[in-house]
Amino acid sequence: MNVDYIIVGIGLAGISFCEQLKAHNKSFLVFDNASQQSSLVAGGLYNPVVLKRFTPVWKSQEQLPLALKQYAELEASLGVKLDYKIPVYRKFASVEEQNDWFTASDKTGLSDYMSTNLIKNKNPHIKAPYGFGEVLKSGRIDVNTLVISYKNHLLKKGLLFEENFSYEALKTEGASLKYKNISAKYIVFAEGFGFKKNPFFGKLPISGTKGELLTINAPELKLNAVIKSGVFLIPVGNDNYIVGATYNWNDKTHEVSEAARKFLLEKLDTLMSCSYKIIDQVAGIRPTVKDRRPLVGEHHLLKSHYILNGLGTRGVMIGPYVAEKLFQCIENKVPLEKEIDCNRFDY
Repeated sequence: MNVDYIIVGIGLAGISFCEQLKAHNKSFLVFDNASQQSSLVAGGLYNPVVLKRFTPVWKSQEQLPLALKQYAELEASLGVKLDYKIPVYRKFASVEEQNDWFTASDKTGLSDYMSTNLIKNKNPHIKAPYGFGEVLKSGRIDVNTLVISYKNHLLKKGLLFEENFSYEALKTEGASLKYKNISAKYIVFAEGFGFKKNPFFGKLPISGTKGELLTINAPELKLNAVIKSGVFLIPVGNDNYIVGATYNWNDKTHEVSEAARKFLLEKLDTLMSCSYKIIDQVAGIRPTVKDRRPLVGEHHLLKSHYILNGLGTRGVMIGPYVAEKLFQCIENKVPLEKEIDCNRFDY
């Protein structure tokens, strides 16, 4: 069997690269062993403002149009609803924070995304005496539905192998690659934190940050916006809400923890006052890099081996952008920006 590409991993990074290949009529096969869960436990928000510091998200003005276009196309091709337009409200803790918000809203890169209208709290179950700032052009991608639907789509077309990828079985034969009975021009590793076992790229500095989310059911809350306070509170329908997330740099397991549940509930109780029931808790390891930029590009020695990783906490927005950059690098020899090129590190 001959294909243009082998892709290892089918989270947000892998899906975005597959979409690039489809758009340019390139053939591919995907290997995925379902060991990584960071995409499946993502809150899925796209939000162009860093709400802790009131600063622009890195390259948000370039990333957001690409991302929204990709998810609209995926909705059409997969026949599922993915993009839920919903405002994000940043809860103010003081009058000083209100002033900081309005000062930031005049700055380049932020004026398109930060409303200058103070949103007063009208929900009796939310504790927000100083109101909210509204982020414009925000929303939520249903990442769980995306990943499951995309994998089913690939399976139906015979393009997905749900199995471990054997690095030892990958051989270089002249200008092409050989993997078992498959010949390919290129291989792209989009494995998330699972790449730590990768013998080609595994020494790159992806530290991994464990994140945990709760899903609660709160029939009285009736919230129609995402609220960011100590945590995010995200409506997902049927009176259910995602509460998240935690950041643990030491625990690299996918097991949920009592400590994370306690932390999230303490934060939640400072934000809302109505009764609720916990219906789920999930955990995953985000592929985070020490300089908070993705790892993209060609192996420094193996010229047909590529990486697409390190999307961190903003994979919904970053994925389509870096996938396009990698495709243009491989096919058209367009140099990568130094800040995302994996070869900015020694490995």
